Amino acid sequence: MAKGFFSLFAKNIKKSMGPGQYQANGIQVTCVHCQHDRFESGHAQLNTALATFFKLDFANRSAITLTCHRCGYIHWFNKRVNRID
Repeated sequence: MAKGFFSLFAKNIKKSMGPGQYQANGIQVTCVHCQHDRFESGHAQLNTALATFFKLDFANRSAITLTCHRCGYIHWFNKRVNRID
């Protein structure tokens, strides 16, 4: 029984760490370049000149990035993105 639990747990962790399908504003995201639907999720800092000048880059907002698993095109989102698989 414990073996089954850990096996399922490991499978779900592996799935959540790899490429996946996402929705933004209720619409499934597909790559604008190659139409693929699997992405690696990440974050990118949205730096401003004023904050950088005062060395306050940490105070800037960040964007969600989805990198296409097939072609590498990076999609940027300023709003919430949900993983759907």
